Formats: sequence, C-alpha cells, structure tokens
Amino acid sequence: MMANVGDRLHVHGHVVGEGDRQGEIIEVRGSDGGPPYVVRFTDGHESLVYPGPDATIEHPSDRT
Repeated sequence: MMANVGDRLHVHGHVVGEGDRQGEIIEVRGSDGGPPYVVRFTDGHESLVYPGPDATIEHPSDRT
C-alpha cells in the first residue's frame, strides 16, 4: 500500500452494524509512501494507522 499526504484512507467495517471510517492522510511515516500513516478521520480524531486488508487508499486523481 502506497500513499501521499492528501490521499484519503477508507477503512471498511467488518462487523455487522459498524460503518466505514474515512480520513485524510496528513503524514506518511514509512519509506516510499508506505505505512504507517497519520490520519485525520472525519470525526476530527487523529491516529497513527497501519492499514490492514480492510483498508483502501483513494488518490485525488481517483476522485475526478
């Protein structure tokens, strides 16, 4: 998984009734765009994230 600052991280819920979480990557701490990432989620919470297989990265060019 590779990301840049400004990309969006989507963590898909894997429990019934649990929604997806989305946030903006505000810092990339791994080498060459790899994890971990500092993510600001839509609820304002910031967290250091090592994305698992339930996560996807959306690049700004993907949104157009």
